[in-house]
Amino acid sequence: MKKTTQPSLTWRKITESRLFFPILALSLILLFDFIFIPGFFTIENREGNLHGSLIDIFRNGSTVMILAIGMTLVIATGGVDLSVGATMAIAASVAGILMNPSALNNEVFFVTDPNYTFQPLWLVITAALAVSLICGLWNGVLVAYMRIQPMVATLILMISGRGIAQLITNGLRVQITYKPYAFIGQGWIILPFSLYLVAIVFAITWFLTRKTAIGMFIESVGINFRSSFFSGIDEKKIKLLVYTFCGFCAGIAGLVASSNIKTSDANNIGLTTELDAILAVVIGGTAMAGGRFSLLASMVGALVMQAITQSMYAIGVPAFALQAIKAVVVIFVILLYSDQVKGFVRKISASKKEVV
Repeated sequence: MKKTTQPSLTWRKITESRLFFPILALSLILLFDFIFIPGFFTIENREGNLHGSLIDIFRNGSTVMILAIGMTLVIATGGVDLSVGATMAIAASVAGILMNPSALNNEVFFVTDPNYTFQPLWLVITAALAVSLICGLWNGVLVAYMRIQPMVATLILMISGRGIAQLITNGLRVQITYKPYAFIGQGWIILPFSLYLVAIVFAITWFLTRKTAIGMFIESVGINFRSSFFSGIDEKKIKLLVYTFCGFCAGIAGLVASSNIKTSDANNIGLTTELDAILAVVIGGTAMAGGRFSLLASMVGALVMQAITQSMYAIGVPAFALQAIKAVVVIFVILLYSDQVKGFVRKISASKKEVV
């Protein structure tokens, strides 16, 4: 009589978890860092705040982590949002022009006073996030109600969004030196302040998707939207909701990115970041066809993307070669999700079973 032991059941449960492959990929990258980059795991205490390469992975990856939260919900419905990078640029431009409106007069006003702002901070943040919500709402209307393919619908804003951002700033880079605003991306409270924003967005999203019926509705629409319709779920409203929320997340990421560099740069803020967010979600195990999703796994996927970038810079890879090497590493990571690799892991799991 065959009997499966408890350890083998535990191993199988671990390998079938959505977090297994993202954590495995992150562990392999960190192992590479441990072997080839001396002092990579060193964490220093500077004036009560923690600094180090490991902390920098979380800090620099905060924008992708925020984007990945919204992108996870969009992809779970069977869609995709290519415009999050452009939405980041629009939000940053709105924030910049409200704090330093000199660009409206075709002039660059170099601010040296860290306490200078033309509009109060609460109005700046509210306006930037409101514009981001409108961008997400626009995508949601095109996808849900106009029935345009998600890739095509969001490609419209992806292309035109940076032009809109440049129109807002008159094509100029708007300098932002307002210290409270800079704190969003550069501030520290033991850990980088941006990580607290990630934690807040993640906690709220997790609660709404796992403690209410919204998460089940999203997964249902992604698996089969027609069946969802006959079950009484309004798939149009669900899609409108997730695209609007994704725009909101892009707005927060835009504020973090612009405050980190103290500039509203419509050309570079969020550039190719949408690809990192999509890859983070895919690495997290959410299928592009839609269905079940894991926010935590997407967070780990975002850390994988940032860890690759951080590691390449640490070993001296030049910026122009980074994308090519990053692509090779990403291909290797994605291969971990192939049926052949998963079958190999299951085979190892099965070999651990003991026959009594």
